[in-house]
Amino acid sequence: MSNSQSHPVQDWHRQEVIAAIRMRGISVAELARQNGYKNPTTFYNVFKAPYPKVEKIVAKFLGKQPADIWPSRYQPNPQVYRNVS
Repeated sequence: MSNSQSHPVQDWHRQEVIAAIRMRGISVAELARQNGYKNPTTFYNVFKAPYPKVEKIVAKFLGKQPADIWPSRYQPNPQVYRNVS
């Protein structure tokens, strides 16, 4: 066994994302409304499943890239890159 073990990629916890938004002075619901979501509940789907449009909104607001917050959603699919001879 080698000393260089790969660690699984860890997404930010839902509460970390919510706290980061709140620390910038607004709620997730308000961020949703400011971005045209009349029903902020739809915006919360980003915490359950990939939602690229909302991921970009949240990341931009936090000064990050979506892959910084949800790295597991942006990892290449190993099956897509398998060696095809």
